[in-house]
Amino acid sequence: MMANLFASFDPSTNWNTSMNWTSIMIGILIIPPSFWLTPSRNNILWNKILLTLHKEFLTLLGPKNKTLTLIFISLFSLILFNNFLGLFPYIFTSTSHMVMTLSLALPLWLTFMLFGWINNSIHMFAHLVPQGTPPVLMPFMVCIETISNLIRPGTLAIRLSANMIAGHLLMTLLGNTGTTMSIYLVNILIIIQILLLTLESAVAIIQSYVFAVLSTLYSSEVN
Repeated sequence: MMANLFASFDPSTNWNTSMNWTSIMIGILIIPPSFWLTPSRNNILWNKILLTLHKEFLTLLGPKNKTLTLIFISLFSLILFNNFLGLFPYIFTSTSHMVMTLSLALPLWLTFMLFGWINNSIHMFAHLVPQGTPPVLMPFMVCIETISNLIRPGTLAIRLSANMIAGHLLMTLLGNTGTTMSIYLVNILIIIQILLLTLESAVAIIQSYVFAVLSTLYSSEVN
């Protein structure tokens, strides 16, 4: 039963075609034409959001890395679009799959590690032993910090995909039980589904923000 339930998130089961991954680019197509009119309300709102993110990322990265914030703002926008697209019916949710999330997290983490160990080797070694650690515990802290550093791309990818698939799975479970309910229970179910949809909208924003902020923090540690 669980295999059939999770199979609804399998790319091969939706429309029985390999075109599902094109949903990653649908976000560009559904942007209303009024967004490109300057100044439109959508444009002003989105620019304010990006400016707020730029200022927040700049405090983490430092004033010397002003252009580096564009990478994380673009990352936030990409994940946010795909998270919201997954809430629409019959649209493939790419961010609920490890193929997508790990493809975003692993190259970023690998780039940070290569840059840090090549250019700031002493700084990277210092990160392995937190300040104030007793000499007896230093070997253990090096092992713990190394393991926690190595699992960072996995935790980034799993956090995003697990949060996206959990809400979709709950909505799918509740939706499948609607055919066996009475008309009164169906009305209650619709209200619950609307509340879940609102919650999933908040999760879509929060998870894209968390992914971008954690990537920014990992980047700031290698400078």
